Amino acid sequence: MKLENILPALLAGLLFPVFLLAQVPAGKLADKPLFRDPVYDGAADPVVAWNKGVKKWWMFYTNRRASATDAGGVAWVHGTRIGIAESADGGATWKYLDTANIQYHPDPGATFWAPEIMEHNGLYHMYLTYVPGIFNDWNHPRYILHLTSKDLKNWAFQSKVQLASDKVIDATVFSLPDGTWRMWYNNERDRKSIYYADSKDLYNWEDKGKAVGERGEGPKVFFWKDRYWMLVDTWAGMVFYSSLDLKNWQRQEEKILALPGRGAEDQAIGGHADVVVSGGRAYVFYFTHPGRRIDRPAPEGSFDAKRSLIQVGELRYDGTHITCDRDQPVYIKLGKAEINRRSKN
Repeated sequence: MKLENILPALLAGLLFPVFLLAQVPAGKLADKPLFRDPVYDGAADPVVAWNKGVKKWWMFYTNRRASATDAGGVAWVHGTRIGIAESADGGATWKYLDTANIQYHPDPGATFWAPEIMEHNGLYHMYLTYVPGIFNDWNHPRYILHLTSKDLKNWAFQSKVQLASDKVIDATVFSLPDGTWRMWYNNERDRKSIYYADSKDLYNWEDKGKAVGERGEGPKVFFWKDRYWMLVDTWAGMVFYSSLDLKNWQRQEEKILALPGRGAEDQAIGGHADVVVSGGRAYVFYFTHPGRRIDRPAPEGSFDAKRSLIQVGELRYDGTHITCDRDQPVYIKLGKAEINRRSKN
């Protein structure tokens, strides 16, 4: 073979691996499923926060008692504590750590659900759904607690937040451009609509009424691609709303995570998610009940029907719509400096 024919072939062979590497996003390939709770196998409602003390990412989640054998009705979703998992590699792999020490137990069998966590001026704040007991049905009061911590492990009670009703859940908090704060939450007394409240200091809140009329829960607000987004769980996939002012919201018709995936333990709808924006990319941490797949559902009331776990996907934005292909491998490395991500910056 002539030299002039060998050189192009050799060059192409050298460049081909480089081309392949260029197609792989930065970060480490995330586990799938991302995390299973070793205590009750019922991880749900995740929120991810940077622990600046240990310099690792912590995931907080509702620790549903899926494996409990003495819980009738929906009691297995009550009596829950908040589990903590830890990642030392930027969110790709997680290991179980402990449960959060919530210093608030006025009722026997206290129930803790769906924490929201952010950091401000060196202090962590948690807005936690509290149910006063363990119940077999859904017909009982629930409200939002405000707690604070210096280490993300031990949480001191500050107040019961006064909101629109005695049945509110799933707070998310975001910093407004003027330095004040806004909370969105689910008001179950009004068709499970999304309401909001404002605060100047994260301690005192003034309820403002309805923000979004659609029936849903687990709102999560974040800033990405020059606009604000609210992700809401509708129990049939999740819906995005976008806004330029955090008050007027426009609904995106296309849902995400509504159709079954093909990956390990990811064939059921995704629900109640957190979103982390890092390095210009956005990751959605969601939970799913793998035993509730449409094509092969587990028997109702069985352990397989109850158990839940955490998955992660990457969001894509084409200038009009946000999408999430749950079957695409996720390469992730969350930035260490993103301590307070409950703000535009």
